Amino acid sequence: MTDKISREIRLKNRPVGLPSESDFELAEVAVPEVRDGELLVQNIYMSVDPYMRGRLNDRKSYFPPFQIGNALEGACVGRVTESKNGSFNVGDYVLSMLGWREYFVSSGAGLTKVDSGLAPVQAYLGAVGMTGMTAYVGLLHIGELKEGETVFVSAAAGAVGSMVCQIAKLKGCYVVGSAGSDEKVSWLIEEAGIDAAFNYKTADDVIAEVGEYFPNGIDVYFENVGGIHLEAALEHMNANGRIVMCGMISMYNAVKPVPGPVRLSYIISKKLTMKGFIVRDHYDKIGQFYAAIGKWLAEGKIKWKETIIDGIENAPQAFIGLFKGENFGKMIVKVGD
Repeated sequence: MTDKISREIRLKNRPVGLPSESDFELAEVAVPEVRDGELLVQNIYMSVDPYMRGRLNDRKSYFPPFQIGNALEGACVGRVTESKNGSFNVGDYVLSMLGWREYFVSSGAGLTKVDSGLAPVQAYLGAVGMTGMTAYVGLLHIGELKEGETVFVSAAAGAVGSMVCQIAKLKGCYVVGSAGSDEKVSWLIEEAGIDAAFNYKTADDVIAEVGEYFPNGIDVYFENVGGIHLEAALEHMNANGRIVMCGMISMYNAVKPVPGPVRLSYIISKKLTMKGFIVRDHYDKIGQFYAAIGKWLAEGKIKWKETIIDGIENAPQAFIGLFKGENFGKMIVKVGD
């Protein structure tokens, strides 16, 4: 062992409903010596994502549950500070799934080098990473978006939603988004360049509000929220419309089953397609995504927002904040320098 200490966040209790900071604990561990073939990574930024809420429960899902007493894991980008591995040099930036800790020793398996010249390294946790690819795959491949269609996006100022909005505009579509604050609404219109947006928290009637923005109906709905947003989309979908089921954050902390939408029968009468997806099942599209995002970035056509919380000790607070709408764009924790 070295004298170096790494702090990490562990799961202390399985939360019921909205997690609290007492469900997590901060621990210290000694960093082992780097052996031949290994490298030491200091994490700089880590991602906190809504899907991780499901991993706090002890039930089977597309990712295994976190274990009580163990450090959590998630996407992160770090810098190689020591290397005895010929594939990685000191100073390389690497992407991994070993977040929620300050340092880790690796054989190199599961690490991906990232180009800090293309975008700031933390963007590989958001717009230039799996968040951006989720938007790309969900909209273009699952939603089968066609040029000139009408698109409704819930949580449109979030990490995924904001990318969906901009990709849809780049494809010549009419785009409307919902968001949880007037500031987010302004950014969507003035910076992201979508056609309209509204604050669902102050709307008298979300279903009627959506109808006002879509007098000719919705062709593609990108679902990030669930609840009344899904009801509104079903009400105003066009025949043969597509609903892309990416997330339903309004339900993630429910302590008992949430009733399904009362308008579900519209799937039949309107001949709708409603399909869920997990981005890691579509890694065959990653080359297409990087080619597209690289071109859009070079042309200055993509913008994004980040909410950066400083310090590994504040990662639970940042995670909980996701479910309170405290993030503007991608929620990230700055772990190191």
